[in-house]
Amino acid sequence: MYHALLINPWIYDYAAVNMWARPLGLLKVAEFLSQFNLNLSYIDCMDRIEKPKPYGMGKYPKTFLPAPEFLQKIKRRYGRYGISLEEFHRRLKRLDKPDIVFVTGIMTYWYPGAFLAIDLCKRLWPTVPVVLGGIYPSLFPEHARRFSGADLVYSGRVGYNLIDQLKELGISLKKVKEKPVPYYRLNFYPEPSYGVILSSEGCPFRCSYCASGILWKGFRQKSPEDILEEIEFQVSMGIRDFAFYDDALLYNRETHIKPLLKGIIEAEFNIRLHAPNGLHARYLDEELALLMKRAGFVTIRLSLETTNPERQKSTGGKVFNQELERAIKHLNKAGFGKKEIGVYLMYGLPGQELREVYQGVEYLKGLNVRIHLAEFSPLPGTHAWHELIEKGTLQHDIDPLLTNNTLFSLLFCSYKEEEIRTLKNAVSEYNRTS
Repeated sequence: MYHALLINPWIYDYAAVNMWARPLGLLKVAEFLSQFNLNLSYIDCMDRIEKPKPYGMGKYPKTFLPAPEFLQKIKRRYGRYGISLEEFHRRLKRLDKPDIVFVTGIMTYWYPGAFLAIDLCKRLWPTVPVVLGGIYPSLFPEHARRFSGADLVYSGRVGYNLIDQLKELGISLKKVKEKPVPYYRLNFYPEPSYGVILSSEGCPFRCSYCASGILWKGFRQKSPEDILEEIEFQVSMGIRDFAFYDDALLYNRETHIKPLLKGIIEAEFNIRLHAPNGLHARYLDEELALLMKRAGFVTIRLSLETTNPERQKSTGGKVFNQELERAIKHLNKAGFGKKEIGVYLMYGLPGQELREVYQGVEYLKGLNVRIHLAEFSPLPGTHAWHELIEKGTLQHDIDPLLTNNTLFSLLFCSYKEEEIRTLKNAVSEYNRTS
């Protein structure tokens, strides 16, 4: 049997909060590998919460570090989030030497954490090959190949082509199980405070700023029965909070989310459900709102992004103001209030003035919902990325650190840092007091 180590590395950023975060892509890799002649070990550098919050959320411990030189003009404190380096070393040394290491790179601008994990593994085990996969190498493959130090940079969804590429590294895997072990049964988190559910892969929409259609080829939904089985097993482990990771949870509502919620209600799981990704308000009807209430939803995030009708059309047309208003009306009637309903409002989109963002803020205040500002981050392959390249705002070989959503609006938009601070403070004050 071979021995594989899977690592979810640290976050390098200005801010990071655990909102039901799990490296689901890496966990799906572990699930896929579980059917082969491999023993699996796992280190999650982000499995540490310093200040627990309700529903399993919390703050990560932060080690303050100097920002890269070209970012030092930004007046915010940069750092590494997650377990200490000493703890990471202790965990590595407790393991038998692996035959292969898998490291994930999630956000494009978090790559320093992946690079550090690769470097530390190489120092301890110089002859052990390292595979780097995830969103970062899928969107910036050349950057990852050039700078990461990984022996193999793997782009895209995990599949049998990975097995072929591992052969070139001297790892010849053989299938020893008929089916893979579901990731939630691998016991990587012995005492989890929450579970995550991905009931579908991909998205039927192609929004101008989103890379879902690039990362996932097509759109596929699991059966409600399979999802219920996932939830039932995790409930048996004592989990009560579940976060949906879907990009289009409400799509095909009559055959997907409604049967799923009816199954949850019938099973009397007594759980709390969270939808931190923006839901499509267009598909939220009166019956669905009632089912969401009865099934246990306590966190609902709706996608709006902008109230400007022309920009709504140009970014993909997934929601319009009247559709949002109708969805909120259904949610209110079902018993949801401002505490549970939040709406995402973007700023920093190409050509977007702050005046437009403030108009959106005032509009959402009138709907009595929580406002969640979402900073635009340019992603390779998207329409917005190509638009910025054509305008000369970005270069193809940009350092992925500059795609950080905290930085982009400051460095590449006409916004001033004080203006953004004022906007955020105004929204925070509204969310806190009204």
